[in-house]
Amino acid sequence: MTGGETAGGEEFAFGEGPVAHGEAITNGVRLHYAAAGPADGDLVVLLHGFPECWYTWRRQLPALAAAGYRVVAPDLRGYNRSEKPRGTDAYRLPELAADIEGLVSELGSEEASLVGHDWGGVVAWKAAMEYDSVSRLVVLNAPHPVEYVRGLTAEQALRSWYAAAIQLPWLPEVLLGARECRAIGRVLREGPAEPGAFTEREIARFRRAACRPGAMASMLSYYRAFARHTVRTELRGRLSPVTSPDPVEPVAAPTLVCWGERDAALSTDRLDGLDRYATDLRIERFPGASHWVHRDRPEEVTRAILAHLP
Repeated sequence: MTGGETAGGEEFAFGEGPVAHGEAITNGVRLHYAAAGPADGDLVVLLHGFPECWYTWRRQLPALAAAGYRVVAPDLRGYNRSEKPRGTDAYRLPELAADIEGLVSELGSEEASLVGHDWGGVVAWKAAMEYDSVSRLVVLNAPHPVEYVRGLTAEQALRSWYAAAIQLPWLPEVLLGARECRAIGRVLREGPAEPGAFTEREIARFRRAACRPGAMASMLSYYRAFARHTVRTELRGRLSPVTSPDPVEPVAAPTLVCWGERDAALSTDRLDGLDRYATDLRIERFPGASHWVHRDRPEEVTRAILAHLP
């Protein structure tokens, strides 16, 4: 561990206690993280999505810590205060999952429960597919990476138009980064179902994180690496007239999927047949919530997470 944890950290905006900040070298990359809860508590790792950082979990961190868990919310590689490796290949799913496996080890634990939203959820799926250290899995509005490609429908392809647009070189960085990442603020204001799900103070914080040197290119590299590697590999197997797609070992860890059904980016079709990819699966739907289900329904989602954790 590099730097360790700095006690006394930073107060939550809603006054529910401090967090400590630390850094860890994992899989050759330096990750910043925020931590709360007792050092001897069962480890829970919270993985954020695009275009956020660790702070998106500010409503879940204190509740999980108060329940006795050691809660760690990293900035994923490329985001906010974490290191930003250059090159699209640095953001392939196996690398991202290895970051989390290494982080759990660096934190001195043999296992952890993973909770992931959006890209954090995709990374959590991949980590649970690859590593026995994942004891419980909670996924919030994030598709299983293999199911997403193999079950791709015309409706989902239309919803994912932005992912195709991000494949363009340099232009997405320019558009999203213009005027101090103003477009990031628009995404966070207009995306959630509940007005004020993100406060103006939070939006300013996420904009600053996205405007850090190298951050925008790194954040967009998640989409580019997924298209160039995972999508290409799975489509090759799906479309081949000779070979069938490789079998996928289902996730063994007990899995909870929380899904906001008013997700503009992901169809509820992503839940169909998901039990083929997890042996112990429970799905909890939130009909009035958006893609940002943990912000639209923070108390309900937190209760669901706590009920699922050991």
